[in-house]
Amino acid sequence: MAKGLQGCLWAMLLLFCAIQELGSWAMHTAVEGPGLGEPGDPALLASGRVKRGWVWNQFFVVEEYTGTEPLYVGKIHSDSDEGDGSIKYTISGEGAGTIFLIDEITGDIHATERLDREQKTFYTLRAQARDRQTDQLLEPESEFIIKVQDINDSEPRFLEGPYIGSVAELSPIGTSVMQVMASDADDPTYGSSARVVYSVLEGEQHFTVDSKTGVIRTAVADLDRETQDRYEVVIRATDMAGQLGGLSGSTTVTIVVTDVNDNPPRFPQKMYQFSIVETAPVGTAIGRVKAEDSDVGENTDMTYQVKDEEGVEMFKVTTDSNTQEAVITVQKPLDYESKKVHTVVVEALNKFVDPRFVDLGTFRDQTIVRVSVLDVDEPPEFRPPSNLMEVQEDAHVGSVVGVVTALDPDTANHPVRYAIDRSTDAERIFDIDAKTGAIVTGKVLDRETAGWHNITVLAMEADNHSQVSRASLRIRILDVNDNPPELATPYEAAVCEDAKPGQLIQTISVVDRDEPQSGHRFYFTLAPEATNNHHFSLLDIQDNTAAVHTQRVGFNRQEQDVYLLPILVVDSGPPALSSTGTLTIRVCGCDSNGAIQSCNSTAYVVSATLSPGALIALLVCVLILVVLVLLILTLKRHHKSHLTSEDDEDMRDNVIKYNDEGGGEQDTEAYDMSALRSLYDFSEIKAGDGGGGPGEGGPGRNPASELHALPQWVQSPDLDFSVFRDYICRKVEQADEDLSVPPYDSFQTYAFEGSDSPVPSLSSINTWSSGSEQDFSYLGGWGPRFRQLAALYAGRRGDEDGEES
Repeated sequence: MAKGLQGCLWAMLLLFCAIQELGSWAMHTAVEGPGLGEPGDPALLASGRVKRGWVWNQFFVVEEYTGTEPLYVGKIHSDSDEGDGSIKYTISGEGAGTIFLIDEITGDIHATERLDREQKTFYTLRAQARDRQTDQLLEPESEFIIKVQDINDSEPRFLEGPYIGSVAELSPIGTSVMQVMASDADDPTYGSSARVVYSVLEGEQHFTVDSKTGVIRTAVADLDRETQDRYEVVIRATDMAGQLGGLSGSTTVTIVVTDVNDNPPRFPQKMYQFSIVETAPVGTAIGRVKAEDSDVGENTDMTYQVKDEEGVEMFKVTTDSNTQEAVITVQKPLDYESKKVHTVVVEALNKFVDPRFVDLGTFRDQTIVRVSVLDVDEPPEFRPPSNLMEVQEDAHVGSVVGVVTALDPDTANHPVRYAIDRSTDAERIFDIDAKTGAIVTGKVLDRETAGWHNITVLAMEADNHSQVSRASLRIRILDVNDNPPELATPYEAAVCEDAKPGQLIQTISVVDRDEPQSGHRFYFTLAPEATNNHHFSLLDIQDNTAAVHTQRVGFNRQEQDVYLLPILVVDSGPPALSSTGTLTIRVCGCDSNGAIQSCNSTAYVVSATLSPGALIALLVCVLILVVLVLLILTLKRHHKSHLTSEDDEDMRDNVIKYNDEGGGEQDTEAYDMSALRSLYDFSEIKAGDGGGGPGEGGPGRNPASELHALPQWVQSPDLDFSVFRDYICRKVEQADEDLSVPPYDSFQTYAFEGSDSPVPSLSSINTWSSGSEQDFSYLGGWGPRFRQLAALYAGRRGDEDGEES
C-alpha cells in the first residue's frame, strides 16, 4: 500500500511540473550604453538600443527521486537563440557539473543524484550564454535557484524522551500530567507533511492526550497508588494531520502515581501482652507496638498516646521517629502485691492529615496493651518513712532515741533484721536492736560538740541478707542547760587618776554555749568577795550586758595602780548556772581631755616594736653568722674536692707505650728504662707493708688510703716483685668493691696454641729439653744481629757434647 501511495505522489508531482512548464515566463535583461556589454560585442557597436534577455522556467526538483534516468529539472533559453546551435549554455555554482548537468545546445538541466530536502532545501547557480565560435558572452551572467520540492519522507520524532511524569492519586478527571512534543523534519510550509497530531496507543483507560498540544491528562478519578503506583502510556504522533498515508512515531511515557494521605493507621492486632518485673526502675521500656499505614513518606508519620486514665498515670508512650513505633515505658514504680496486671489503651493517629480526605474516615486507631507485673524478692521497706529523731543531750547511755520499722513487701512477709551502717557512725554513738529496730545511745552525748548526727539504718531479711534496704536517719541533740555563762573576753579597763564618781569605765557582755529555746537571759552582780568594794559599782542594763562605773573621786597610782573587780553572772536555767569573772582596772595618767598618757603596767608602756638601732644590730649579727657558715662550707668542699682528685687518680695516665720493636737483643739503647723505674718508689711501699697493726698499714689498713700517690722508685739491688702482686691485688679488690668504677682494665689469656699442626714446634725450649741433634751453626751466617743468639745455641751445644763425652 505504501508503494502504491508513493507512485501516486510521484504522478501528482510530475503533473504539477508540467503545468508550471506550460505557464513559464521570460525574464528579460536590458543593456544600455557602451560599457554595459562585453568589449567588442557587435551588438553593442550599433548606435541604437538592443534588447536581449534570458528565458527559462521556474526550477523545482523533487527530493528522494528513485528513477534510473536523470531527473529533468528545467530549461534555460536566451531570446537571441535562433536554434542553429551557435549559442553554448553553461552553468556554475552549487552542484554544477556534479549534481546538475546542462545540455550546452538546448539548455536543458537534469539532476543526476538523489536529493534530500531535509539536508539542503535549495541550490544557487549562475547561467551563461556564449558564442560557440568566439566564446564571448551573449547575455550577462544571471543567477537562478533550484528548489528541492518536499515529500513526506520523515516521520515525527520525540526528541526529549524518555518521558517521566507524575500525578497524585485520587486526582480528578482531566488533571494535567505532563506534555510531550514530537518534531517532523519535513517542510512545514508545504502541504501537511509536518502537521502532527497525537493519540494514545496504550493506557487509554486511565489517560488521554490532547491531539494538538500533546498534553496528557487523567481519564479516571480513582487512581490509587496502593493498587498501582505507576503506568506505562504509549503516545503516538502522526503527520499529514493524521490523514491516511501519514507517517508516525511513538514514545513511552512513565507516569508515577504519588501518594496522598488517604489511608488511616491500623494496628495489626487488637491486643498486645507484655510482662515486666516489679522492681523495674522508672523509664524502663516495656515493649513496642506499631500501627501499619499503607501510605509512604511523611504520610506514614504518626504519634501515639495513652487514652485511659490508669495507663496515663502508670505508663508513658513515646514515638520512635526512625521506626514509627510506640515505645511503652514505666512512669511510676510497679508493685506486684498491689496490682498484678495493668491494661493500657494506646491510640495511633497520623501526624499530617489531608483535609481533602477527612470524609474517608477517622485517621486513627486504638489497641489494648496488657502489662503483667512479675513478682520478685524485694528488700524490706521502711514505714513510715520519717527520717528525723530527737534526744536530750543529758540522756543516759542506753536511752531509747526512737524506733524504725521495716516490713517485707513480698507475700511471704519474711522477718526483718536491723543494723547501723558503721561507715556513718564510726564512733558508735548509737546502737540499734536487731529485731525491734529500737535506736539507743551508745555514748554520752554533747550538743555543744555535735548537735546533729546523720546515720544510715539497714533493714534486711532475716534469712537473706542480700535483700537490704537503706534509710537515712537524722538525729538532733536537744540542748539542756549544762554550761554556765562566761565573760565574752578577759576584760581590762583603765581609769584616770582624776576620774569623777559615776563615770562609765567598761561595758560587759557574756557568752553561753547553751541554746535554750526561749533565748538567753543573764543577770549580773558583784561577787560576794567584792561586797566591801567602795571604788566601783555594777549596773545590770537588762539586755544581757552590764556597765561598770566609778564610785569615788580620783585615784592614786602610787597607792594602788591595779584593781581586780570580781563579777558574778547567772543564766536563766533551768537549772540556773553561774560563773565569776574578773575585770582588771588599771589606774593611768590622763590629759585634760581624758586621753590616757601612761600607766604603771608594762602592758601599757612597752612598745610592741623594736627601735631602729636594735633592729640594725640584730641584722648585722645575723649577716655575720651567715658569712661564717658559708665560709666553713666552702673550705670543707675545697678540702673534699682535693682529696677526691687524689683518690680518683687514674692509673691509665701513667702507662707509657713503646711501639718500636728495637734493634734486637744487643740494642740496649732503643728506649730508656728509667721512665718506668723512676715512676714509683716500691721500696717505701714494701717498708710500709712490713708494719704491724692496723694503724701502721697492716691488714686492717683502710683501702682508701692506698689511693694516694705512691713513693718514687729507688733502685735497689735486691728487688722483690711480690710488691707488684700485692699492689695489683689491692687495686683489684678496690675495683670489685666499688660498683661505680667502670671496667678500665681488660685481662686476656692466650694459653692455647691449637692442636694437630702439620708444622713441628719451633720452640727453642722444646729443642733444648728434648736433646735434639739439630745443628745451629748456621746462625753464625745471619749477621751481627744474631751473633749472640748463635753463640748462645752453639755454646750450649758444645757444653752438651762435653758432658756426654
